[in-house]
Amino acid sequence: MKRVWSIAGTDSSGGAGLAADQRALDAWPDTHYCGVVAAVTAQNSQAVTRVEAVSPQLLDAQLAALEADMPPAALKTGLLADAAQMRSVAVWADRLREAAPGLPLVVDPVLGASSGANFADDRAVAAYRAHLLPRATLITPNRREAARLLGRPSLRRDEVPAAAAALRALGVQSVCITGGDPADAGHVPDDAAPEEAGLALDWLDSPQASGWLALPRIGTGNTHATGCTFASSAAAALAHGFVAADAVVLAKMAATHALRHGHAAGRGPGQVLAQAGFHADPGLLPTMGWGAEPAWAPPAAVRAAPLGLYAIVDSAARVQAVLASGVRSVQLRIKQPEAATPAWWDALHAQVAEAAAACRSVGARLFVNDHWQLASRHGAHGVHLGQEDLLALEPDQRAALRASGLALGVSSHSLWELARARSLAPAYIACGPVWPTLTKAMPWQPQGLGNLAWWCAMAGTPVVAIGGVLAPVQISAAAGAGADGVCVVRMLGEDPAVTVPAMRAALAGHWPATPPAGSTVPWPQPTLRA
Repeated sequence: MKRVWSIAGTDSSGGAGLAADQRALDAWPDTHYCGVVAAVTAQNSQAVTRVEAVSPQLLDAQLAALEADMPPAALKTGLLADAAQMRSVAVWADRLREAAPGLPLVVDPVLGASSGANFADDRAVAAYRAHLLPRATLITPNRREAARLLGRPSLRRDEVPAAAAALRALGVQSVCITGGDPADAGHVPDDAAPEEAGLALDWLDSPQASGWLALPRIGTGNTHATGCTFASSAAAALAHGFVAADAVVLAKMAATHALRHGHAAGRGPGQVLAQAGFHADPGLLPTMGWGAEPAWAPPAAVRAAPLGLYAIVDSAARVQAVLASGVRSVQLRIKQPEAATPAWWDALHAQVAEAAAACRSVGARLFVNDHWQLASRHGAHGVHLGQEDLLALEPDQRAALRASGLALGVSSHSLWELARARSLAPAYIACGPVWPTLTKAMPWQPQGLGNLAWWCAMAGTPVVAIGGVLAPVQISAAAGAGADGVCVVRMLGEDPAVTVPAMRAALAGHWPATPPAGSTVPWPQPTLRA
């Protein structure tokens, strides 16, 4: 069990604060909620009428009692009523990190209520900056809260990325400025695309990735406790070992799921209702943009024939060999030297042209690794790009790639990379490494069949399994998890005519692939050490 301590306020209406935190944490498996009362509020669905902080002595007593028996895997703060409490929480965070270095701290800077009540004066805001932000693993302010933490009257959408960078400059490791609440809807620029106005956009700035996370906005007035649910869900993900960028993806999924199930309990705005099962709904996985502009692309409605056995080779001659063995999905991956000469480029042109012609002649699909302009020029079916390669492209280059008509395959290794790949509506997304691989050095832990099944269920587009495939039984297992294609490299050996028949036999009966759905979808697991 991963214990998450939530240090926050009560809500007598049962909507936000500790009540919402407990519902959010209960939606996670193997997660235990510990509630530490920092403030007692008198409120209903229409107004907050009183807020009273608990004494520093009582706050410390609660934390000391938990430390003695139930040390945390993550800390989360909500409503803290004064600067003294923030100093106390900072001391406790330092103390707990002596025993558990790197203990995650999620700070939800609750500065006011959606009803208009102000929870923090200027001294409290200064205390956030002095004591909590420099210790925070992740902070989750909405736009108004982010503006106030920075001493600004407001934030336009185009100012949000710079604001997040300014907050990180105060010592915060990762920032997610949320923007799904109705008060922020007016921050969409006047020249935004029509579909952008219908998106709930959150800006992530983390050591792993930065960009807009997008999902269609849910038209509901039952939004009370969305922020609590988001922050607590992020704390749960961090407790389970996810890095901040992945934790925010899961938090957005959980909060959106809670919005779908919100209800009104009084005469005022209703509350969200966090529930289990959000991890298994592909409609909740957001997209993530590649730069400062949002990106949203629903999955393509029409899928091509399954990719099946997908051979990755390094020459046109090897393309010919795998085609002769019956393979009909091929990737030509020729590594570019650091100092590529004109002669090398001429040879690459010839290799791509020969490979593309060979594939066309037998109705096979050729994906060229990296060199999308060459793939387009020589009539290849598609191109495969890693995320670093796509990030290196300028927006107009990504637009030209999309306009080229090439089928696009994109690598992914983590939840945020999957979210980013989805924004391009690719022909397929590669999930890897499924098993340990020696083909190239990488920081990612093996995905395993569980994560592969989750990718297949959630991606909304065909998923290709890659990494460490060395035996026919692995090919069968990957296909059984729902993979549309299985990549083989070293397993091809010297003579594909000898090795490929056993691989093709391992796929028999597995296509079309059937990704898991509903209760059979496993929970994702971390792939990058926090």
